[in-house]
Amino acid sequence: MRIILPQMFQTQAWKNGGGVTHEIAREDREGRMVWRLSIAEVAQDGPFSAFPGLSRILTVLEGAGIDLVADAGTLDARLLAPVAFSGEVPIFGRLVDGPIRDFNLIFDGGLVGGSVTAHSGTRPDCPEGPGLSYGWLALSDGSEGPQGAMVLAPALPPLAAPWLAGLLVTLGPHEA
Repeated sequence: MRIILPQMFQTQAWKNGGGVTHEIAREDREGRMVWRLSIAEVAQDGPFSAFPGLSRILTVLEGAGIDLVADAGTLDARLLAPVAFSGEVPIFGRLVDGPIRDFNLIFDGGLVGGSVTAHSGTRPDCPEGPGLSYGWLALSDGSEGPQGAMVLAPALPPLAAPWLAGLLVTLGPHEA
């Protein structure tokens, strides 16, 4: 089990000046990103960075939300409701009512599968399995670390507590 505290995140400002990204963890193979976990602070409307060949799942952690506008339509990203979209599609982010913080899973769907689910009061059993790994972003202080900490592990035990809140990231083998 690896616990990554917020002060360990790698922070960089966006080229367009509209926010910052705090990279939590990532895996690369042969010079190519396999997956990345990050938190972004979005301060203003603007274009999203393109990630050709990658899939994205965005979950708003704080704030009213952001509309992800593309030629094919708009995705409404709201508090703790993960939305998935292609990293290849040009996206313009339009804040609903002021700045937000969001969690991002970016992954190569040709190499791994990925999902993000929000949980409150319980965390499901996350058993060890071939090629599986899990992440738990603590949205409340808990047994694995303080609010904002990320736990990465090949398996996570179930938890139940009224104060428990977090995002569960599941990474596993690519499903054809």
